Amino acid sequence: MEVILISRRSGSQGPLRLGRWALALTLVLVVSAIGAGGYFGFRIGERSVVKTPAYTKTLVKQELDVQNGRIESAIDNARDSVDALSVRLGEMQARMIRLEALGSRLVEMGSLDAGEFNFSDPPAVGGRFESSVLETQSIPDFVESLELLAGKIEARAPMLEALEVLLMNEQLESQVHPAGRPVLSGWMSSGYGYRSDPLTGKKAFHDGVDFAGRSGSDIVAVAAGVVTESRYRHGMGNLVQIYHGNGYSTRYAHNKQNLVKVGDAVRKGQTIAYMGNSGRSTGPHVHFEVLIGGMSVNPIDYIRAEK
Repeated sequence: MEVILISRRSGSQGPLRLGRWALALTLVLVVSAIGAGGYFGFRIGERSVVKTPAYTKTLVKQELDVQNGRIESAIDNARDSVDALSVRLGEMQARMIRLEALGSRLVEMGSLDAGEFNFSDPPAVGGRFESSVLETQSIPDFVESLELLAGKIEARAPMLEALEVLLMNEQLESQVHPAGRPVLSGWMSSGYGYRSDPLTGKKAFHDGVDFAGRSGSDIVAVAAGVVTESRYRHGMGNLVQIYHGNGYSTRYAHNKQNLVKVGDAVRKGQTIAYMGNSGRSTGPHVHFEVLIGGMSVNPIDYIRAEK
C-alpha cells in the first residue's frame, strides 16, 4: 500500500510505502483508539446522568416499588396462612367440644367421680421453671404441633365412641338381666323347691319364691323387658309375665291389680302391679318366678345378684 504525504510548509509531497503487517497494525491502532474514545465518553456521560437528581429519584422510586410489592406479597401469604390456621383451629375446637360432651356422658354412664373427671376444666399440669431451656416456638414447629394434636384428637374420638358403645351394652345388659327383689318392702315367706302345700299340706314342688307384705304395696319389674302376659290365670290369680331377651322371663302372680298390659315396654324397677291375694293364696303376697327358655329356675341367685 502507498500513502502520499504532503508537507504543510513546503507543499511538497512524497510517497510512504507500508507493508502488509504495518498496515494491519495501523488499522488495529485506529480502531482501538476509536473504541476507547467511545467507552470513556459513555462512562463520562453516564456519570453525569447518574448524578442528576431526577434520575436518582426515578431509581429510588423503582426500588421502592419493587420492595413494596415484595412486602405486600409476604403480607398476603401470611394472611392466607393465618386464615388456614384459623380454619384448622375451628375444626379442632368443634372436635374438642364433641369430645368433652362425650367424656361427660361416659363419666355419667360409668358412674365415675364427676369432680375427678371434670371435662369442663383444663387438666392440672405443672413443672419446674427453667428460663435457660425456654425457647420460642417457630411457626413451622407450631404448625407441626398443631397437626399432631389434630391427629391425636381424630384418633381418640373413635376410641371414646367404642367405649361408649361398650358401656351402653353393659348398661343395657344390667337393665335386662333379672336381678333383685320384686318388692320394695316385705319378706320371703316361701322358697323354691319341694315344700308342704299351704292349702293341702301335701308335698308339692314350688317353682318360685313368695314375698309376703302389705296388700296394695308395689310389685316392681326386676329387669327391663316387654309384657307378654297380663291376665287372670286359674290358681295364680292376676299374673304378669315379662320377657327380657336372651330367653329370660319373669312372672309375678296373685296380684291385687295389674298395671301393665301385653305389649307394654317396662323399665327395671317400674311398678307393674299391686300386691294382693288373688287366686290360690292364703294372704297378700307375690309369687315370683324366673324362667329360662320357658323352664323355671331357682330365683334366689338372681335375687341376690342385685348390687
